Amino acid sequence: MSARGGSPTIVDVAREAGVSIKTVSRVLNHEPGVHESTRDAVLKVVEALRYRPKQSARSLAGGRSFLIGLLYYDPSAAFVGSVQQGATVRCRELGYHLVVESLHNDAPDLRQQIDRMVLALRPDGMILTPPLCDNPEVLAALRENGTPCVLMSPERDIVGVPSVRMDDVHAAEEITNLLISLGHRRIALIKGPPDQSASAARQQGFVNALQAHDIAVDPELMQPGSFTFDSGRDAAHQLLSRRQRPTAVFASNDDMALGVLAAAQRLGLSVPGELSVAGFDDSPTAALVWPALTTVRQPVAEMARTAVEMLVFGHKSELAPGDDGELHKVLAHELVVRDSTRAG
Repeated sequence: MSARGGSPTIVDVAREAGVSIKTVSRVLNHEPGVHESTRDAVLKVVEALRYRPKQSARSLAGGRSFLIGLLYYDPSAAFVGSVQQGATVRCRELGYHLVVESLHNDAPDLRQQIDRMVLALRPDGMILTPPLCDNPEVLAALRENGTPCVLMSPERDIVGVPSVRMDDVHAAEEITNLLISLGHRRIALIKGPPDQSASAARQQGFVNALQAHDIAVDPELMQPGSFTFDSGRDAAHQLLSRRQRPTAVFASNDDMALGVLAAAQRLGLSVPGELSVAGFDDSPTAALVWPALTTVRQPVAEMARTAVEMLVFGHKSELAPGDDGELHKVLAHELVVRDSTRAG
């Protein structure tokens, strides 16, 4: 309780903790330069007094809105869900709120939509996911509005603009090498949509692995897809209905790989007995289907957490202490081998 009998104030917290009001403010705003023991003492008093700073007061005092925007346009609900989960949790931990907005990458009024959004929200920063992170119009609009942004999995790094990614090329090489190590030589690829930079990177990794083992790259074994279940199923029907069908399929994301499993079942092909199937992402459904899907675990939630930290703290993310000072961060992936692949 406040000394005046009302709700506790920042003055009460400062008095009880034996520090200045400025120090309390710095602790609550997660600012650097406060000794760990002092930070702990202030937080204990905050908890004991059940002090809750008013968002409007925090905004006025620091010139911040404590809002971070997440802009997405992606057909994969699993990817967007993981991004949102990781960003939401980290925002909450840091006293921020996440505002999620879907924008069509080809919308004729895209720039106007962003201008209106920034004007209404005044966010402290924006997280951009593919393909919006590669859209020059989006980047120009945010730059002109003075809104910082972090790019998640951009096609290429931009000087002065922070980004976080994984190595899609290397990851695709690894999973293709796994299929080759199991004895497969007729390996098909279901590509992602051309407006997603990850599509080209994963295709490049696939081709690199084949060439490294002197396996011919057969264009007929490379089918287009759009990162959706339906596109994976349709591509698989094309591939598996051929007289010389592949013995393994690498789908560029898990949603399409699930479509391959459905197509194989409909055609009476056993997985992994007659066909090995591998995906990419390690979405929640990858471990729930039968057979459980071999895939690449993309650190989507971790990338989203890192993006939040880069906006709040600057580019020195707490998740990557070894590369402090770097504007472009690369997080590790993991190959997850399950039941959908075996020796061909």
